Amino acid sequence: MSSSFIMAIDQGTTSSRTCIINQAGGLVSEARETFKQIFPKPGWVEHDPEDIWYSTQRSMRLALEKAGIKGSQIRAIGITNQRETVMVWDAKSGKAIHNAIVWQCRRTQALCEKLKKSKKEKMITAKTGLVLDPYFSATKIQWILKNTPGALAKARANQLKVGTVDTFLLWKLTAGKSHKTDVSNASRTMLMNIHNGWWDEELLKLFGITESLLPEICPSNADFGATSGLGFMPDGIPITGMIGDQQSALFGQACYDVGDSKCTFGTGSFLLLNTGKKAVKSKNKLLTTIAWKLKDAEMTYALEGGAFVCGAAVQWLRDGLGLFQHSADVEVLAKSVETTEGVEFIPALTGLGAPHWQPEARGVICGLTRGTTKAHIARATLEAMALQNVDILLTMQKDLGKNLKSVRVDGGAAANDLLMQMQADYCGVNVIRPTNLETTALGAAFMAGLGCGFWKNIKEIQKVWKVNKEFQVKMSVKDRKDRRSRWEKALEKA
Repeated sequence: MSSSFIMAIDQGTTSSRTCIINQAGGLVSEARETFKQIFPKPGWVEHDPEDIWYSTQRSMRLALEKAGIKGSQIRAIGITNQRETVMVWDAKSGKAIHNAIVWQCRRTQALCEKLKKSKKEKMITAKTGLVLDPYFSATKIQWILKNTPGALAKARANQLKVGTVDTFLLWKLTAGKSHKTDVSNASRTMLMNIHNGWWDEELLKLFGITESLLPEICPSNADFGATSGLGFMPDGIPITGMIGDQQSALFGQACYDVGDSKCTFGTGSFLLLNTGKKAVKSKNKLLTTIAWKLKDAEMTYALEGGAFVCGAAVQWLRDGLGLFQHSADVEVLAKSVETTEGVEFIPALTGLGAPHWQPEARGVICGLTRGTTKAHIARATLEAMALQNVDILLTMQKDLGKNLKSVRVDGGAAANDLLMQMQADYCGVNVIRPTNLETTALGAAFMAGLGCGFWKNIKEIQKVWKVNKEFQVKMSVKDRKDRRSRWEKALEKA
């Protein structure tokens, strides 16, 4: 067995995770640390950046311990992260001046509406591939700078640093020596022109953000810096991969050809379709985004649609309603009934994402009767998780101009056989599940491995990806149409 490994840091919405990956692409060890979710007001979501940093360090230490290896055996580090979440910190102390504003947060809705009224959305979409929504980073940065005492003065004096989570972690891992991001994360800020890969002067001026506050944009497998001052790991371990979590899952699923697609079931669910060198403009409110850029290669683009609440809906049933103790229990509960008996759940707990883009929408449970049980609600939740992806997939096929034959799936909920069969039936396409469901971390490992020469090229990586199970479509066309119709009527109530 190789004496060197890749460390993949997967910093997510509810936990920080570290995976140790060997040269065969196998998972040697994994460690996960959850951290506090902060909800200051309805629709507002924050994280304490120190919680993110502490949980990341702890997961790194535990992963090394579980693997039984030393930090010196790590060949390189890759970072993948929740994307649009943003923080602003003091350039000298490294301390954040405000809690991180999370991608789910809707506090800047009024700012977005103001920009829409001033007819700025068309220009923004043309340059960024994004719709004007509180989801993205630009209005979050603007809010922090305007609402944190002294922040604007410090920004003018160039005493602050701004970044998404990848940039913040890189800053911490390198003891403040490196302030960089990759093209995939930068493409989610609403400040970068995705056609040339640079911060855009017109967008910066629109949002009142100085370029000197922002990180340098690099290819996804660039030399981002090296560890310094961590204590539990030696100095000088190179960080050679950074990529946003959904793009990382696409890369980890070996979706390297035009038309390859994946759906990740995490806190939210996200469908990405590789469109190659062409930035396909959506006519149906999907996002045009950068998938990745490898060193000495052209940009790779993707179409993306995301539902903000997926696994988070199961967490809400568990924690908010107390319907069961463990998230995995939802499948057993849902299987105990044959149908939802007319119950529909629209999980718009933080608004509706693609292709609807209704930040003001709220969750709805309807069709309740005296005979409704928690099992019916559990089944309606799984059906909703699958049906909201149908909305995205159908829209994606319209933009692509052809039907997809299959979609690859990953993330924790992809282990749920009932949900995966629902997904195949409601979409009308086969669902392919790989042996390794943690493809987000795997994508970051692959990217870092390419960056440091651990793997020579993409062809070597493709040999690592293997199928666990393919879920074939079983539902009739008529039943599928009827089910979609009931869902669409329920959506009108959200």
